[in-house]
Amino acid sequence: MSELLADPAPGQAGGPAGSPTAPDKGLRGGALSMVSNVVIGLSSTAPAYSIAATLGLLVLAGTGVKAVAFVLLAFIPILFVSAAMRELNSVEHDCGTIFTWTVRAFGSRTGWMTGWVVTVAQLLVMTSQSAITGRYTLLLFGLDSLADNKVITTGVGALWMVALCYLCYRGIEISAKVQWVLLGVELSILAIFSVVALIRVYTGTAGPQAIQVSWEWFWPSGVGLGAFVSATLLAVFIYWGWESSVSVNEESADPRHGPGKAAVLSTVLLVGNYLLITIAAVSFAGVGDTGIGLANPANSDDVLAGLGHAVFGSGVWGQVFGTLLVISVLTSGAASSQATIMPAARTTLSMAHHGALPKAFGRVSPRYLTPSVSTWTFGGVALALYVGLTALSENVLSDSVSAVGLAIAIEYGMSAAACVWVFRRTLATSLRNLLLRGLIPGLGALFFLVVLVAAVIEYAKPEGGSTVVFGIGGVAVIGVTSILIGVPLMALVYRTCRDYFAGATLPKGSVAPGGETIVPANLEV
Repeated sequence: MSELLADPAPGQAGGPAGSPTAPDKGLRGGALSMVSNVVIGLSSTAPAYSIAATLGLLVLAGTGVKAVAFVLLAFIPILFVSAAMRELNSVEHDCGTIFTWTVRAFGSRTGWMTGWVVTVAQLLVMTSQSAITGRYTLLLFGLDSLADNKVITTGVGALWMVALCYLCYRGIEISAKVQWVLLGVELSILAIFSVVALIRVYTGTAGPQAIQVSWEWFWPSGVGLGAFVSATLLAVFIYWGWESSVSVNEESADPRHGPGKAAVLSTVLLVGNYLLITIAAVSFAGVGDTGIGLANPANSDDVLAGLGHAVFGSGVWGQVFGTLLVISVLTSGAASSQATIMPAARTTLSMAHHGALPKAFGRVSPRYLTPSVSTWTFGGVALALYVGLTALSENVLSDSVSAVGLAIAIEYGMSAAACVWVFRRTLATSLRNLLLRGLIPGLGALFFLVVLVAAVIEYAKPEGGSTVVFGIGGVAVIGVTSILIGVPLMALVYRTCRDYFAGATLPKGSVAPGGETIVPANLEV
């Protein structure tokens, strides 16, 4: 780990002398410390919501107690991709991140489509987060009957979305401070839940369904191929979002190194958090299909809600901590929504700055120094998508959220592949470069390519989701269609963005051996 976090030495790409600074976009530079970068990365993953919505599905996929192993297994390729992003950010700390890096590696068209895929993932996940914040706001105030009313929950979720867009527009400092508070509440409650659950298991007061932790839980043996693929896809999803720590690089105190380190640290802290909660939940509830068992389909969409009263009891303290658990999921959804809006707005801001989108998307508020048009446009499209999908049916909304997995696989795979290609000329210069810029990112790219193919095959099956379109699973249809919409959109902006597509505003390039910056392809020797 110390090797992953070590800064590149002088004379290597990313060294202290001569590293490029991203062209000024009008954002507030130096506003965020590395700790704030880490907080933003952690918040974006929505730890409480992610584990609440995914753990039951992991167990139902056929993993049983081995759900713990898949949470650990998914961390490895995520760590590899975070290392790749750290290396890329050290030579080009542009808030467009994945968009910018893939343009440098593979050209303007591939980069534009990758930027679109990143935006698709953020739009689709916002629908899920808004549904969660709407529902849990009502549950918090004891309005359980209204929480099942689709119109009411959609309205409350929409209000949250508007409020969070305003918060992101209002300034990066206040956004970061709110993230600190929301994440602190969330992680504190989850830690208390996990510790109390394990104490009750080992003091014999958890009930007959409880099982003590075994080392066998940490190795994914004895799981069938279909279950292995499904569980891997689910486990990868719970980590998505940590890369938001890199998207605010231009507003960070140490834009070259801080955000990259924060990305790696975020993934490490996430796996620790997820393992603790997963072990506690599996140990306390067991993997049975009745009662509070994690294989009970009635609990699969929110295992924490089902376990709250069981862990804390029905007394006064039980009611207090049960309410706090609801608050943790609510703050998780809100923090994640806020931390999704920030990188989405900065991706489109960067695309406009480099001429890949109309100039209007590059406008920055002169008062708050945040993306203005990009923030509110993303919020408006996300709001329309959320209301539209909810109006169609809850099943369509559910499949839309699952379709995020396809976009995530492309997003992470392209980032890792871009790292290998941009640094290809430096790989033979040192063992460090060979490992951190070649082998590790290459394995990450390969993993997500396999995940993408497996996901399309799995989700295309009629039973692969909640809806079916012409005999094909709705998740695959929604995911593939959403991504392919980018092709006509790219054609639509082509005429007004000719310089970008000609490679004039953001040319392909690579890092030369012993260099400190990306050399444009037309200058390479």
